[in-house]
Amino acid sequence: MRIVIAEDSGLLRAALAGLLIDAGHEVAAAVGDGEQLLRALAPGGVDACVVDVRMPPTFTDEGLRAAVAIRASWPAVGVLVLSQYVEERYAIELLAGGTRGVGYLLKDKVTDAEEFLEALARVADGGTALDPDVIAQLLARTRHHSPLERLSPRERDVLAEIAQGLTNAGIVKALKVSEGAIEKHVTSIFTKLDLNAEGGHRRVQAVLAYLGQR
Repeated sequence: MRIVIAEDSGLLRAALAGLLIDAGHEVAAAVGDGEQLLRALAPGGVDACVVDVRMPPTFTDEGLRAAVAIRASWPAVGVLVLSQYVEERYAIELLAGGTRGVGYLLKDKVTDAEEFLEALARVADGGTALDPDVIAQLLARTRHHSPLERLSPRERDVLAEIAQGLTNAGIVKALKVSEGAIEKHVTSIFTKLDLNAEGGHRRVQAVLAYLGQR
């Protein structure tokens, strides 16, 4: 697996590179800011990237903004975000395109090398690795308290596909039902979970509810 590391701390950057190389992976680049990260991805051939949230020049949310850009420009590249905290606005935007190939872990919770490597491999393979605290905080932000028990079995199936990042057209193919039926199920899910456009991206809110109550 070819991986790009974006971490402003030279010591941590070197430690992550050593860990990945020892595990048999190739570190395509190890950089210190978001602009260098995007340049490192431009040639292609990268399977995943590990991105710190706070990087130069402002040390606020440069990493997450770069992660959002990666999701838009290189959707096949897995993105594993490491952070000291949950940056809600960009975390929601990061998940807006679906949860496939996305991870968001809190640094103080990543204490086991094997667990980290497993999370990175899962993200690179199109899976999801979200820290439970991240889910809880985003659920709190969107005022999400509706139980999934309100959903019918078919609506749960549809929501599970949404959580995999599928569009309505993709769900039609996966579940082999009509587009009209899927549209009705999606609308019903939003209604039963008390989701509205003013509270943020409804598909993201629905996915958060699904992940938070599994």
